[in-house]
Amino acid sequence: MSSKVQVYLFAFILIFIGIGLTIYKNSVLEFPLLPGERKALWTVEAKIEFQAKDEPVIVSFALPHNPPKMTVLDEDFTSSGYGFGWDNNAQQRRAQWATRKATGRQVLYYKLQVYEGAHHQQEIEATPPPEPSPPELESAQKTAINNLVNFVYQRSASPSTFAAELMRLINEPRPMEDIALLLGNKNTSSRKVKVALDTLAQAKISARIARGLFLEDGRRNQKLTTLIEVFENDHWVIFDPLTAERGIPDHFVLWQRGGKSLMDVEGGENSSVSFSIIESTQPANSRTLVEKANAKAALVDFSIYSLPIEQQNIFKSILLVPIGALIVVLMRVVVGFRTSGTFMPILIAIAFIETSLVTGLVIFLIIVSIGLFIRYYLSHLNLLLVARISAVIIVVIGIMAGMSILSYKLGFSQVMKVTFFPMIILAWTIERMSILWEEEGPKEVFIQGGGSLLVATMAYLSMTNTYIEHLTFNFPELLLALLGGILILGQYTGYRLTELRRFQPLAED
Repeated sequence: MSSKVQVYLFAFILIFIGIGLTIYKNSVLEFPLLPGERKALWTVEAKIEFQAKDEPVIVSFALPHNPPKMTVLDEDFTSSGYGFGWDNNAQQRRAQWATRKATGRQVLYYKLQVYEGAHHQQEIEATPPPEPSPPELESAQKTAINNLVNFVYQRSASPSTFAAELMRLINEPRPMEDIALLLGNKNTSSRKVKVALDTLAQAKISARIARGLFLEDGRRNQKLTTLIEVFENDHWVIFDPLTAERGIPDHFVLWQRGGKSLMDVEGGENSSVSFSIIESTQPANSRTLVEKANAKAALVDFSIYSLPIEQQNIFKSILLVPIGALIVVLMRVVVGFRTSGTFMPILIAIAFIETSLVTGLVIFLIIVSIGLFIRYYLSHLNLLLVARISAVIIVVIGIMAGMSILSYKLGFSQVMKVTFFPMIILAWTIERMSILWEEEGPKEVFIQGGGSLLVATMAYLSMTNTYIEHLTFNFPELLLALLGGILILGQYTGYRLTELRRFQPLAED
């Protein structure tokens, strides 16, 4: 296999890996491709109120556990004077507050932060629940519910289709006679839920109540919405008992699944719970980092994000250097610009990032101009190369110090950032330009100096682009693709764009 084939094969492998990891982080780990992308974060506050009876109090409250379509980011429990724990005796997730003695009105708070768009699936039950026992009803109601079961059974094929048809019939404007008898005079949502559960139990279909909350910004004193879950095969299927629609509604957090009660209060009376909701926005990247770090995702746990913030800021600048390198390769190999030093424009571009473009250009021109004059004088002293370069470095440092002091006295704070310029590179640039002046003349000096500044400016504009900054820091895997592209450019042996002007007379002929 020839070296050229090896280069192309290696380059395409790097490009494939870099782009593949980027797509994975975006689609699976949900890292945003666009900078500044924000996503909704919902804060739900449950307010528990009751009257204590001057005796020990125990409050048990159902909490959401891995709600489908939602991810819990944070939760907080506020309970002045109460101890907090978990009710481990219950099959569901429940919080427990307790105090030795309380009197009067008591208020407890539970705050939950969730966001939508996670990939949590509805929980799977490995074993079926116990077979439901038929409800205890009067003879007329029992006859009506048996008739209803037989009627719906003929119009369904599975527990889920049975439940859907049953709820559709219950919610008709003019329900059939048996349903009207079961509903009685209380044609309320709670009564419809009870009739549906009793009918499902009579049909020996396992069902349970699920409670949840619609997420609407600015809502106060909200109550939970009741849904019905029906067991089919190895999982639970959720239905809205008032619309017979299957599945979890949009913008809905499932708070409680199963269980006899939402809240139990021992030692208190007149208990109630209400919910308030507010929507805020959060940077999508920050939210993803918290979630995936907690989940121990490998691309997050072993990455730049695991470093201290100080080191992350350093790498945020370092990761931009390959972008400057790509600009240099394109401008020198493809376009044909001549620069003073191969990668000197990248270092100058980094200095421009700290000083701003215009200020950096002015500082660079002043330092190089003064340095060339001093270097011209040193050339008459017949110094050795090492001593001459050392002298130029000291002169450059002196110029930088003088510019900083003068700018401080004049109130130009931007010029004080002259210290970000690489003094060694500036000294070598002055030395190279001085030799080039003596050997090739001032024209070549202006060509290479102007090319260096132009390439540095283009690198600066690319490295300060918000989109590029976002991609290089959040998707450093793209550097593999960048490396592959540079390897391919390294095989280019055709004419440079600036060389095509030599063939212009041929085109005119």
